[in-house]
Amino acid sequence: MSLSTSLADDSSIRAEKYECAIDFDAITALDVHTHVEVDGCGHRALDDDLMAASAQYFKSEADRASTVDSVAAHYRARNMAAIVFTVDAGSASGHPGNSVEDIARGAARNNDVLIPFGSVDPWGGKAAVKRAVHLVDDYGVRGFKFHPSMQGFEPNDRRFYPLYEAITEAGVPALFHTGQTGIGAGLPGGHGVKLRYSNPMLLDDIAADFPDLTIIMAHPAIPWADEQIAIATHKANVYIDLSGWSPKYFPPQLVRAANSYLRHKVLFGSDFPVLQSDRWMSEFDKLEIRKEIRPLILKENALTALGFR
Repeated sequence: MSLSTSLADDSSIRAEKYECAIDFDAITALDVHTHVEVDGCGHRALDDDLMAASAQYFKSEADRASTVDSVAAHYRARNMAAIVFTVDAGSASGHPGNSVEDIARGAARNNDVLIPFGSVDPWGGKAAVKRAVHLVDDYGVRGFKFHPSMQGFEPNDRRFYPLYEAITEAGVPALFHTGQTGIGAGLPGGHGVKLRYSNPMLLDDIAADFPDLTIIMAHPAIPWADEQIAIATHKANVYIDLSGWSPKYFPPQLVRAANSYLRHKVLFGSDFPVLQSDRWMSEFDKLEIRKEIRPLILKENALTALGFR
């Protein structure tokens, strides 16, 4: 049993349900992809080997010990808002990770700037479905984060469809990691992490079978950028977030699509703290994105995907 699951089962911990209080007209941008690395009990999202490999992959010199409150302070100082989450990958990784419930409670006390996403271990079966409903009903999470490679599952396997049914019924989005990952990068065997689970084509099945489920494909899905663009073009319920890659490294075809026919389907995301939002914004300013499309990417498209517009 993961730490986060045990916390969820502890009735002595009162849920403080999240209610969004963000002034969306006042903020300049909404970052849909930020990580809480350390929870209120000091538990980290990754074990030491994976944390070190990720830092090396991203050449990250920033403090990786991000908490809910430090993320809130960072974005509040910039007049921006952010989605915060972790990944419950206990079954695949053997690492208990940090507490989803703690993150949701932290977002509730920082509800002027943060939006919490939940995460459940997809291998939990009926318990995962029950927990997903619990996180929405009792904690007010506004979406769910999945990392197929880190969680070790093929997302289009029908064994996981009851979980998607519950998320669809809740009316919140599902955000899936796609493409390359820094998790396990450079380690022998990639620490057992399998990249093929994060091929975006596996999400096309889910998008087709759950047309009422909003799906966000996280990151430019290198090496499957063309497949990702095709899915976002074909499926009205699918979006792309631009996190995890410095904008100067975006595939040219993705920039062209974002600047034209995918202008309403692309979302700002940084991958904070592994990729700093200041760096992302600075390099995004240098991209040849039309002036009228910039606010769509930085904020408006996310508000639509999240159901705030």
